[in-house]
Amino acid sequence: MAEKVIPYVKMKSPGAQDLGNIEVASEVLEIIASIAATDIEGVASMRGNFASGVVERLGKKVHGKGIKTELSDEGLAIDVYCVIDYGVSIPNTAKKIQEQVRQTLETMTSLQTQEVNVHITGIHFDNPQVD
Repeated sequence: MAEKVIPYVKMKSPGAQDLGNIEVASEVLEIIASIAATDIEGVASMRGNFASGVVERLGKKVHGKGIKTELSDEGLAIDVYCVIDYGVSIPNTAKKIQEQVRQTLETMTSLQTQEVNVHITGIHFDNPQVD
């Protein structure tokens, strides 16, 4: 039972008439989930990789970073990797992330997620101002 990365998610057109298939690229799901997660109060940033860090330093915003989508026999799984602000409740913030990502994906794509796993990869501390 090997897991595979979703190149496209296929779904049927909503409604009584079958108009064909709708294909959603995994990058689209990653962008939706990343934006939904960063909207939660207490999420400082999403974890990216070296390439996304370089691209952001050049001035372009990378929206899908910190999200991994996998499709297995059990269904669609989303992994969220984020950095949270110091002082917020980790369990409460993680639960809000799970609920927001699941609801947003369902609203925008009509896809049901099997699980939304939240990985806290760091804590963001406010830098004291030096005068």
